[in-house]
Amino acid sequence: MNISGSLTQVLLIEDSSQIGYARRTAQRLAEQHGFGESDAGRVALVATELASNVLKHAGRGELHLRLLPRQGDAGIELLAVDRAQGFDLDACLTDGFSTGGTQGIGLGAVARQANIFDVYADHRGAVLLARLYPRNDRQPDLPYGVSQHSLHNDPACGDVWHLAYHGGDICALIIDGLGHGEEAERAARAGERAFAEAPFSAPVTLMEDMHRDMIGSRGGAVAFAQFHADRASLTFAGVGNIGASLIAADKSRGLASHPGIVGGQYRKAQPFDYAHVNGHLLIMYSDGLQSRWNLQDYPGLVHRHPAVIASVLNRDFCRGRDDVTVLVVALEAAHG
Repeated sequence: MNISGSLTQVLLIEDSSQIGYARRTAQRLAEQHGFGESDAGRVALVATELASNVLKHAGRGELHLRLLPRQGDAGIELLAVDRAQGFDLDACLTDGFSTGGTQGIGLGAVARQANIFDVYADHRGAVLLARLYPRNDRQPDLPYGVSQHSLHNDPACGDVWHLAYHGGDICALIIDGLGHGEEAERAARAGERAFAEAPFSAPVTLMEDMHRDMIGSRGGAVAFAQFHADRASLTFAGVGNIGASLIAADKSRGLASHPGIVGGQYRKAQPFDYAHVNGHLLIMYSDGLQSRWNLQDYPGLVHRHPAVIASVLNRDFCRGRDDVTVLVVALEAAHG
């Protein structure tokens, strides 16, 4: 299964009128992608409560909407993101606790409406995640998260991400086309198409295939990681300035890339192998994100859903001068 996604849609939440807009936008997205009336209503209810919660507890913030493409029915992801102090999670999770302008159902009820619900809150602010799928969808949620935003909300984004799943194996890709805008996106998409044809092929061959298809474009930075579930190991290959780390609860390892430009000039991209990575997080990011973050500065964040982790990092370390992509994947060998 191959997964690539569109940009995160960001809705500002600064006054009560924007709650209704957020509700309608989320419901329309659900209806456009196969949600029936009842399931789209669940999405609308969750959007209303998350947006209201931001306004009540932070005064202002954002609601991030994203389609979750997969085989069969797509899902809808909603993330409430703020930068305020004083979030009372216990109170908000109590049914009947009104966030103002809502039915007072509380985030506890929202958690029951959502297939996946998770929260991280500290003195920097809060991120609340809800993922919803149609009620008749029995596929498991895939433990990955991505936060992707283009510079100045340009509809074209020079960053591209792609995930491939095959049994328990996972392959993750980020390409950052040089610059930003349409030409950067065209370069990145050319590489992504080549990657999607054979994401689990030999790393040197895979990089050469992407290089060949990106010749004539601006070219870009490319990195991909192949997780081999049967031996709990990871192979990483990178050219250019895509950052990557393997994170465990008690340690982290940076993953090394080679200099160069895929589609331009680079030396042979020698892959690196990393053993005993089952249960780790793989975090990959374009250079629109600062590299000075440390997950250990966020107690407990390593145990949260990857989508929450991606949003926290983007909130606190986005440079604001380029397209930005943060991709977080939980590396878990298949069981049974």
